[in-house]
Order: sequence, then structure tokens, then C-alpha cells
Amino acid sequence: MSGYVRSLALAARSAQRVIAAGSSAQRRALLESMATQLLAGQADILAANAQDMQQAQANGANAASLDRLLLTPERVQGMAQALHEVAAQADPLGEVTRRETRQNGVQIERQRIPLGLVAMIFEARPNVTAEAAALCLKAGNTVLLRGGSEAARSNAAVAACLHAALREHGLPEAAVSLVADTAREHVLELLQLSDLVDLAIPRGGESLIRFVAEHARVPVIKHYKGVCHLYVDRAADLDKALALLIDGKVSRPGVCNALETLLVHRDVAPAFLPRALAALKARDVQVRGDAAVRAFDTSLAEASEADFDAEYLDLMIAAKVVDTLDDAIAHIHRYTSDHTEVIVTEDAAAADAFVHAIRSSAVMVNASSRFNDGGQLGLGAEIGISTTRLHAYGPMGAEALTIERFVVRGQGQVRHPELLLG
Repeated sequence: MSGYVRSLALAARSAQRVIAAGSSAQRRALLESMATQLLAGQADILAANAQDMQQAQANGANAASLDRLLLTPERVQGMAQALHEVAAQADPLGEVTRRETRQNGVQIERQRIPLGLVAMIFEARPNVTAEAAALCLKAGNTVLLRGGSEAARSNAAVAACLHAALREHGLPEAAVSLVADTAREHVLELLQLSDLVDLAIPRGGESLIRFVAEHARVPVIKHYKGVCHLYVDRAADLDKALALLIDGKVSRPGVCNALETLLVHRDVAPAFLPRALAALKARDVQVRGDAAVRAFDTSLAEASEADFDAEYLDLMIAAKVVDTLDDAIAHIHRYTSDHTEVIVTEDAAAADAFVHAIRSSAVMVNASSRFNDGGQLGLGAEIGISTTRLHAYGPMGAEALTIERFVVRGQGQVRHPELLLG
């Protein structure tokens, strides 16, 4: 190993003590300054992103990858707004989540403290540079960012703005450390730093997640793929179902909370599927269906086993007709990636049964899968959507980047008073 990443981690670890020692007001002011610096540096960020986009296009990147990589003035402003929202949130540090007094008079508290140093390993999505930094700093952590080579210029430009804000507040730039050299060997080095890194969060394609999980000696929370289902129940409002289908599949097909599979109850298939297939076709969505779906449009491709397991990240969707709610649940259990599942129904009992049977990180009742997003769920931003059932599950905001410890307050109580006799 070169020691390059270790030197970055050592500096970030040292900076973490400085960040955690600051006040809530100081961290809030820092994030506000970061948002201001992003807007001030917008021209440089967009110029860097234009170079990354040009290179990605020359390398043959697909439409979904280009969409994740692209920055526009609106997206830069969205990054800044996300930082403002995180800054305005209540400070999770020091929060006492539980307090009780035992019979012996000892008072026990559960208190939130920072995780420490968080390593963020991600592909494309240069907005992650700003949002991950903001969330980590809000929670008193520091962050080591390793973005993909496809976004190297964009990430560096965003990080330069964040560093300007850190300097403005007299804080170490190492609090937001960017692994500028994107060689794969540095990812391996990072994943071995069990004495310095408290948590690694990979965010990207399936191959990246598997690589990190297989090689890490540090704790890992996986932002795994999103095989998201929409189930149209026999008691569904079909107008709602059509709206949720189009929003979930078409608005941004290259994101993890986009729909990948449509399940339709047999009782409503004749009324719903012709409308749905026509609407999808009008929006250039390719449908791969089972025999019952293709009975409504013989031009459709047949859905294979692999199609129901696929995260397309494109204008494609698999479709199937099911006989019962239980069949829909069974299908989801077989193919889910534990990301987001949606039921459309006016039957409260069916909705409750679906919610209780499905254990994905978000379950939607008559609401779009696209709402499984930190900003939409009130977190301001997210560092990722955890599909790993550890201390955090679903979109991870600042609170999810803390841990709870015990604080015990007494007046000299001992556990074994009999030892003091005689």
C-alpha cells in the first residue's frame, strides 16, 4: 500500500475532534457558508462538470450514467438548498433519547455522539460530495470522499468550495478530504483502515457495492440496488395507479427509487393494462411482460427470470399479472432488493397487510416510489439509502450518522457493596 489514503485518513481523524468540539451554532454557520460558496463557485463547478460530461460521452456512458453525472444551474442550486436545509435541522449531538433511574438511584441516559470518520465511496453523482460532507459535519463527523474517475473534475470543484468555507471558519480542510487519485488500489487501502475509519458507505452500481463488501475490514452500510415494485391492487383507483406508474418510471429512470417492476391484480388487468401500456409506450418505455400482460399487446417482449431481478436504470420495466395480494407479496419477497415497494389500493385492510408483510426500507401506500429520498422525507439530504439492516435503514440523514452511547450518573453507588464490609 502507498500510504496515500492513510495520510488523508489520519488528518481527517484529527480534524474530527475539532469539528465535534464545536458548538451547534458553529456547525450550522459552517454549512450555511458552504452553501454560499457553492453558489459563488457555480461557474467553476459547471465548467468542470462539462469536461467530465464530454469525457463520459466519449467513453460511451449510457443515458442513466450521464444523467447521474450531469450538473446544471438548477442542480447546483439544489445542492446549496440541501445544505441550507441540513444546517437548519435540530442538532443531533448530545441528544438524550432515553433517561431512567434505577432502584439503586443510578441514572442511565442514552446520548447521541458522532460516529467519527466516515468514508464515502461513490460513482458519478457529484452532488454527493457536498451532501455527504454536510451531513457528516452536521453530526460532528469528518468525511473521506472517494468519487469515481468519471466525476473527478466535478468532485474537485465542489470540494474546493467546501474547503473555502472551512478556511473561512478557521477549521481544518481535512474535515472534508477528497481522495483525488481514483486508482482502485486506493479504495483497497481505504477499506483496510479499521483503526481510523468508523464506517464506509458505498454508493453506486452493484459491482462497486460488492467490491466494497468483499474487501472491507471496516463496518459497511450498503446502498444497494433498487428493484422497486408497484403493485396495483384489485381495489386500486386506476387513475392514481397510472399517475404513480408514470412518475415512478419516467421522471428519472436512472435513479435507485425508480420503478423496475409492475404487478397488476388479475381483476383489474383488463381495465388497467391497456391504459398503462399505451401510456408507457407514448413515453418510450419498453415493457417486458409475462403471458398475461402480453395478451394485451402481442408486440411486447417476453419477461424472463432475469428481467424481474433487474435494476434497469433506463426506460424499461418488467410487468406481471398476479392472482392475489399474497401472490404480489410473494413475488416481491423473491425479487426485492429491500429498497422501495408501492401498493395502490383503496382497501385499508389490503394496504395494512402489504405494509406488514413487506420489510423494505420504505413502503408506499398510494404514493410514488420517488418519495424514498432524504430531501422528500424531511432529512434535507441523504448520504445514501441503507438497505442493510443495522443502526440505519432507508435514507440516512444526519441523525443516522450518530450512535447512541450510555451515560451513567451516580452518587458513589457500587455494584458489590458486600465487598466493602469488614
